[in-house]
Amino acid sequence: MSEKHTILEGKVHLYRRNGSPTWQCSSYLSGRNWRISTKEASLSKAKEWAEDWYFNLKDKGRKGELAAEKTFKDAAQQFMAEYEVLTSGERNARWVQDHYRRIRMYLTPYFGKMALSQINPGTVQDYRISRLQPAEGKKLPSRSTLHHETVTLRLVLKAAVRHRWISHVPDVSQPYRAASKVVHRAWFSQEEYKKLYEATRANIKKVRDASRKAKEGGEARQVWLAEQLHDKILFLANTGIRPDEANTLQYRDVQIVNDDATGHSILEIEVRGKRGVGFCKSMPGAVHPFRRMVSRNKPNPTDRMFPVDHKKQFNSILEKLDLKFDREGHRRTLYSLRHSYISFRLLEGADIYQIAKNCRTSVEMIEKHYAVHLKNRLDAAAINVRRKAAVREARESLGEEQSSAP
Repeated sequence: MSEKHTILEGKVHLYRRNGSPTWQCSSYLSGRNWRISTKEASLSKAKEWAEDWYFNLKDKGRKGELAAEKTFKDAAQQFMAEYEVLTSGERNARWVQDHYRRIRMYLTPYFGKMALSQINPGTVQDYRISRLQPAEGKKLPSRSTLHHETVTLRLVLKAAVRHRWISHVPDVSQPYRAASKVVHRAWFSQEEYKKLYEATRANIKKVRDASRKAKEGGEARQVWLAEQLHDKILFLANTGIRPDEANTLQYRDVQIVNDDATGHSILEIEVRGKRGVGFCKSMPGAVHPFRRMVSRNKPNPTDRMFPVDHKKQFNSILEKLDLKFDREGHRRTLYSLRHSYISFRLLEGADIYQIAKNCRTSVEMIEKHYAVHLKNRLDAAAINVRRKAAVREARESLGEEQSSAP
């Protein structure tokens, strides 16, 4: 519970939120509540500050200078009214809804009644501290989650600036932040990937056998789910498509073509994802799973290829195989199949620029998160090169007998 005190016969309320060292104060004047941070950790100093603030506020009210200020809730409503309309076709619908969800669930409950001028680096830091306070049944947000919430907060404040409700966007960046460690994204080695798809293939046989014994209609769906999961794993690992992109793929987006450069049959895929429409050319290993899905599902062109996300199935199999975490403790998900695709291509010596284009990402992202941990991309001949003069000088300094030793 937060601490609360009143002064000036109840006209001013002082309170301190859980986890915050500073006192806030509030008062009701001119038909609305006014709130502000005293920026004081001492209660006695906070009371003195609050008294001065209240009398100054009251004096402005007598002079008619006290105008009702827009609150964060007002700015949030304005932002939600205009963001989707102005970015129509330029932002993924899920990305837009994620902004709205953060506003409804986290930002408005905390900042909603605050006047926009009261939102400053201190109040934003108080918000972060409140989000990171442990509580029973509460899942603490990750650094990435808090970053996304800060991005949404900044967008709302920018909307307020455009409407001249505030003069500028305060600095809401994360303080005390050290240089972030480059994280190698979780992937499957060739041996682990083989172990995974062999397990999903064996799972199909197991479910089929159980279905024959049960002879019940509900078991047929379990067989279908097992077959779909197996083909989805092969499809993702041979295309590098993001799981969310795969979930929106329709059968009409995929064509089997003969690749003149390699002489193999591959898939040409029209991908609709977070960066708009892009294109992907698969490895030959994606063709057979696609044909199996067409034969099994007998789809219409507009049917989705993967109407089920298979997350629970996939995680269950990873746990049984003890593959849920890599050796650094990073959690593997369906996204790890995309990371595996990129890593496999780099290990085979594929051009990094072509991989980036095919995966609809940047060379910088691949070099940062993938290429740095693949030893086969290091050229020993280039690393260990020595100039002839340097070699001769080294031999002379070591002595001919020692320099010729194996």
